[in-house]
Amino acid sequence: MALLRYESQVRPPLVEGDKNYHQVTEDICRPVEARPTRLWWIGFSISVLLLIFGIYSIYREVVYGVGQWNLNRTTGWGWDITNFVWWIGIGHAGTLISAILLLFRQGWRTGVNRAAEAMTIFAVICAGQFPIWHMGRVWDAFFVLPYPNTRGPLWPNFNSALLWDVFAISTYFTVSLLFWYTGLLPDLSTLRDRAKKKWRKMFYGVAAFGWTGSTKHWQRQEALALVLAGLSTPLVLSVHTIVSFDFATSVIPGWHTTIFPPYFVAGAVFSGFAMVQTLLLVTRKVLKLEEYITVEHIDVMNKIIVLTGSIVGIAYLTELFVAWYSADKFENFAFWDTRANLYSPYGWAYYCMMSCNVLFPQIFWIRKMRRNIMVTFFLSIIVNIGMWFERFVIIVTSIHRDYLPSAWGPYYSPSIWEIGFYLGTFGLFFTCYFLFVKFFPVIALAEIKHILKRSGDNYKRNMEELEHEKVEEFAKVHGHDFGA
Repeated sequence: MALLRYESQVRPPLVEGDKNYHQVTEDICRPVEARPTRLWWIGFSISVLLLIFGIYSIYREVVYGVGQWNLNRTTGWGWDITNFVWWIGIGHAGTLISAILLLFRQGWRTGVNRAAEAMTIFAVICAGQFPIWHMGRVWDAFFVLPYPNTRGPLWPNFNSALLWDVFAISTYFTVSLLFWYTGLLPDLSTLRDRAKKKWRKMFYGVAAFGWTGSTKHWQRQEALALVLAGLSTPLVLSVHTIVSFDFATSVIPGWHTTIFPPYFVAGAVFSGFAMVQTLLLVTRKVLKLEEYITVEHIDVMNKIIVLTGSIVGIAYLTELFVAWYSADKFENFAFWDTRANLYSPYGWAYYCMMSCNVLFPQIFWIRKMRRNIMVTFFLSIIVNIGMWFERFVIIVTSIHRDYLPSAWGPYYSPSIWEIGFYLGTFGLFFTCYFLFVKFFPVIALAEIKHILKRSGDNYKRNMEELEHEKVEEFAKVHGHDFGA
């Protein structure tokens, strides 16, 4: 006798509690429809203040020039490009969770994909600013675009990896934005139909693009989601691969290495998932969504963090081995005398990177630690600190000492305006995120309902009881004692 089963009973539920469709709608729409809490206002105000400080820091740089930053004759890339690569990495987990896991039909993505997609968009907005302001003469930023050659000999250099960044990041941002907004349409229509105030009904009505929930609308939405997921999947690999080419195509020791593309992609997923954990752990607590963003979600994401962290650790050791094996004295100097030497000027940064990215995440091999909320929150922050140090080590330690000792520049440390610019992007990111959680459902309402009868707590219990009854009935009819 074949017993129907939607999902293995061994797997923990992805929606906890005795939930039905109406209760799911109420729980997820409640934070959007309720008045902002005092905690929300405090967080939003801090974010806006950081954003204002960042805007003033950029104003200083534009008016007085890049000399406002502490760049020197050897360290021409400092905090600015470090933060650019860091923010691009943060944006990788959203597309990975949304697109690749959708194609592989992974049910656990539904509780976390909406926040991760929004995080991707905000992170790419933050990242895209750094190369533009780094140009100095920001009014000439359009020079990187492939416009018709009407300016004489001036033409974008298609051999430059920095130009490839323009195409990769703009494509990535566009596809991610469409993918995020396509998934939002059914939920926006729910908020429109529930709205009691005229301005809310009008706002969500316009945003929902006339969604009615008809079969044709669902068919088109699901088809478009699959197409965008298919486009997004190679973009996950290509964007950070192309960012790594900014370094790998150069001839500077410590940069020109073929391991950079896969190593950068693994590091991006590593840091992106850590940021998703940081945001979701706070979001689930503040918005009381523990039954939808469950410990099971946190456990699965921690498995990905320990996997990608181990890949990154292997890449670090491979770099050291190849530098030694190459017998190139300049490469050896860049890795062994500058980075791995604790007494070198930036040796401390290298060991911070190794500790945060390789050693600390290994605790997630222990199941109890993977499912511990406080340990996860603390380590998610540690990982992103470590990934920032990784980008800093790659950029600064490779160029602060040139081929000739006579050309070595002074010790590089950021100015207040470089720090201000970085803090300003945090302000922009969290301002956008606070507005997102206030005006849009932070969990994909329609997708949670889709998996509710397969992975909901009460439905799994009922299914188990039903199957047990069928087994007993089968045993009575055929005279078998399955209990024995």
